[in-house]
Amino acid sequence: MMKPRINLIAIFLLGAFIFISCQDKKESSRQPNFIVFIADDAAWDDSGAYGNTAIHTPNIDQLAKEGMRFTNAMLTTSSCSPSRCSILTGLYPHNTEAQELHMPLPADKLLYAGELQKAGYYTVSSGKYHIGPSRSEFDTIYTKDIGDSGCEKWLEALKERPKDKPFFLWLASKDPHRIYKPNIIANPHDPSTVSVPPYLPDNDSTRKDLAMYYDEIARLDSYIGKVMDELKAQGEDENTLVIYMSDNGRPFPRCKTRMYNSGVKTPFIVRWPENIAQGTVSNSLVSSIDIAPTFVELAGGKVPDVFQGKSFAPILHDANAKTREYTFSEHNWHDYQAHERQVRNEQFLYVWNAFPELNATPPADAVVSITYQEMIRLKSLGQLTEEQMDCFVAPRSQEELYDLKYDPHQFNNLVDDPEYAEALTKMRTEYKKWVEETNDKVAEHPTPDKFDRLTGEKIVPFEEGK
Repeated sequence: MMKPRINLIAIFLLGAFIFISCQDKKESSRQPNFIVFIADDAAWDDSGAYGNTAIHTPNIDQLAKEGMRFTNAMLTTSSCSPSRCSILTGLYPHNTEAQELHMPLPADKLLYAGELQKAGYYTVSSGKYHIGPSRSEFDTIYTKDIGDSGCEKWLEALKERPKDKPFFLWLASKDPHRIYKPNIIANPHDPSTVSVPPYLPDNDSTRKDLAMYYDEIARLDSYIGKVMDELKAQGEDENTLVIYMSDNGRPFPRCKTRMYNSGVKTPFIVRWPENIAQGTVSNSLVSSIDIAPTFVELAGGKVPDVFQGKSFAPILHDANAKTREYTFSEHNWHDYQAHERQVRNEQFLYVWNAFPELNATPPADAVVSITYQEMIRLKSLGQLTEEQMDCFVAPRSQEELYDLKYDPHQFNNLVDDPEYAEALTKMRTEYKKWVEETNDKVAEHPTPDKFDRLTGEKIVPFEEGK
C-alpha cells in the first residue's frame, strides 16, 4: 500500500501563512506611541488641510493626507489653560476646578499621562505647560529654553526618550499666541493674500495682523515637520498615533473666548498608519475630553470612571462611526467676567449666557491688537457691519440657536423663530441635563474684570494670582 505523497510546497506555504499571520497579530497588538501637537490659539480652519491655502502648512497638510481629518471636533472651552487642563484630565473645565484662566490644576485631579505610565509608558511634556505646578505624571518636563515658539525642545524630547518603552509626548506650542512680530519666518505671508472672515473688517490693520498670525502657524508647522522626520528616522512613525489640534480659536474678536465655531471648534487630524487609512475624513462629532479615554483604551489600560469623555477609537477604524450625539463647551473668566455654555449636535448650536448684560469683549491680548483698536475707531464712525459690531453689543440675548447647515458663522439667531421651536426645546433640554449631570453652577461671586473692556488696560486693584 502506497503512502500518500506529502506536498512539501503546500506545507511550506501553510507554514509561511501562519508565521505571517502571527507576526501581523503581534504587530497589531503592540502598544501604540502617542504624540499630541497642540497649537496655542489656532483656528480650526487655518491650514491648507482645512481649506486655507494662503497659509504655508505643508507638514500639517501631510498629516491629513496620511491620516484622518475630523470636520466636527470640538473643545470644551475657548480659553487656553482651562482647555489644556480639560484635555489632560478628561474632565469638563468646571469639573477640573481650573476653569478660569491661569488657575492651577489641583493635585488630586487625575491626568491621563499617569494612566499611561501605569501601562508602561514614558511620558513627556515639552513647550507651554500652563496647567500649574509640575506633575509626576510626566516623566520629563521641558519648560526651559523652549524659544519664542515653545517648540525648541520637541526634537530633543523625542531623541532622548528611552528606547525600550512606548511613549507619550505632549508637544505644546506657544504659536500662534500673541504678541506678534514681523518677519519671524524667512518668507512672511503677504497681507494681500490672507482670508478675512466676515465678522472682521477687511482693511490694512486686520490683514497685517492676520499675516503675522499666519507666520506663527507656519513656524509651528516647521517644527511638526522636524518631529515627524525624526519619528520616521527612528522607525516609529507607523505605530505612533499623532494628533494635531488647538486649544481654542484665533486671538481675534469673535474667536478666542467665544462659544461659536470660531472659538471652540478645533482642527483635529489623527495619523496612525498601522490602523488609519490615508486621506480619510470623518464628520462624526468628537470632543477634546475624548482623547483621555481613547488613549488609555488603546494603550491597554483600564479607563478610569472619572473620565467624562467617550472613546473615539471606533471612528479610527470606521470614519462613519458615531460615538456621541452632543458636545458641550463652556466659557468662564478669561480677563473678563463670563459664564457661557454651548451645546452642539450635527445640525444645531445652542448657547446659554448667564450675564447677557455684558458685551462679548475679546481677551485682553486681542483688545490691544491693531485689529480691535481699528474696530473701535470704525465703530465711532458707524462703519462696522452688524456682524462686526458683535463684540460691542449689550445687552445680548441670553439664549442663542443656530442652524449650522445654513449658517456657518453663526450670525442668524433662531431662538425666536417658531419654525425652530422644537429644535430649541431639544437643545435646551440637553443643556439642562448636562448642567445637572456635571454639577455646573453660576458663581455667586463671579471674578470681576481684570482689564478695561475698550482699552485693555489693567484695572487696579485686582486680586493677585488671577
